[in-house]
Amino acid sequence: MRVIVRTVSELCITVGALIVLFVLYVLFWTGVKADGVMDDQIAQLQREWSRGAAQRSAAGPGASASPRKPAPYHYGKPFAIMYIPRLGFTWNKPVLEGTGTDVLKKGLAHYARTARLGQEGDFAVAGHRRTYGDPFKDFPELRPGDAVVLTDGTTWFTYRIDKGPYKTVPTDVEVIDPVPRKSGYTRPGRYLTLTTCDPEWGHSHRLIVWAHLDSTQPVEAGKPKALRR
Repeated sequence: MRVIVRTVSELCITVGALIVLFVLYVLFWTGVKADGVMDDQIAQLQREWSRGAAQRSAAGPGASASPRKPAPYHYGKPFAIMYIPRLGFTWNKPVLEGTGTDVLKKGLAHYARTARLGQEGDFAVAGHRRTYGDPFKDFPELRPGDAVVLTDGTTWFTYRIDKGPYKTVPTDVEVIDPVPRKSGYTRPGRYLTLTTCDPEWGHSHRLIVWAHLDSTQPVEAGKPKALRR
């Protein structure tokens, strides 16, 4: 009997240790890895943008002034950086193409069927609420009027939140329509939708915010007002 009790006790201790290790992995290690990956994605973009700027400068003023043809988005690759001052002036995350689980581990994810950044339609982006860097951990703090700023290396895009956080279910795919009905928008425009999971450690629901494109400016003009302290 003692042997059985001892064996069961040892098994319980082992299972408990494994659970603790798993929780530490989910809470800590995935965040450490994701932060490193996101930093690498941002560094990669900034290197590419610096090379592009140097090439345009070397081509001369006339070439620099000519409009640049938008680059295609490639699945799993970063193409923009997002800043949300409400979440902190040091908060910045890469935006990658596609919403697969592998992409969401690297940063924010652009719904491929939605509009491109700054274009007419709905530019929709998803992000983890918890784990993998907790990019949208403080999503419920977002309020109407808050700025969401993005850059693709040549242009700053400043969006202003109009509605949210709005709670819905995962099957409510209309939230990323070109003109999201529940956003209050009634006609075509240049919109931004952000989505994340709710509750904080679950995924039974979604939190949504909707924004409109408020202004744009070339990166050569410096940071937009929303990012100036």
